[in-house]
Amino acid sequence: MSKAAPAKKPAVAAQSAAIRIQASYRGHRSRKELREKGPPRVLEPLKDVVPIEGSAAKLTCRISAFPDPFIRWSKDGEELRDGPKYRLALVVRNGELADLGQYSINVTNSFGQCSDSARILVEGTFKKGPDNTKARKGTTIKLTAEILGEPAPDVGWTKDGEDMEEDDRVFFDIGSTTTTLTIRRATPEDSGKYEVYVENSLGMDQSFARVDVA
Repeated sequence: MSKAAPAKKPAVAAQSAAIRIQASYRGHRSRKELREKGPPRVLEPLKDVVPIEGSAAKLTCRISAFPDPFIRWSKDGEELRDGPKYRLALVVRNGELADLGQYSINVTNSFGQCSDSARILVEGTFKKGPDNTKARKGTTIKLTAEILGEPAPDVGWTKDGEDMEEDDRVFFDIGSTTTTLTIRRATPEDSGKYEVYVENSLGMDQSFARVDVA
């Protein structure tokens, strides 16, 4: 089994990531805190979210801060510049692959700052499986599948139920969003049922393709 390279998520502006902000700033302040100004504190941290298909992913935290703070959101280190300045809830609607990753909140007032982060996660699965292929003897065969998952999934290939090993003729290319099996100088013995599977801590999926070499 080969390990997928860590996904390099593109910087996503708030508008293109279909991000919408929900709920006004509601900092928690006790009577004592109203009398004692100080830096922001995280009372309830952000939590990783596994979106349910067809629903929005919401990241929410609870902060204590007085005076009222300035809030910045970022994704994979890139600030969401159209994000909320006074919001403690971030909602990703109609999520896409680019929306997966780590989201962080930074809360600042005149006395200091605090921060927290969480991830939008999804089980390992396929956006598109490999296609059935017919090839001539001696040609090069490529089977490609589009994969997704956060955390980045492990990826493996089998032929007729047996694990495949790379050599000078057969090799795998595993990226952040695709995996490709390449077979050079194809022979009739390469005909068969090929399976690609992906697995991360949230789940596993598999896809199949038939190869015929004549």
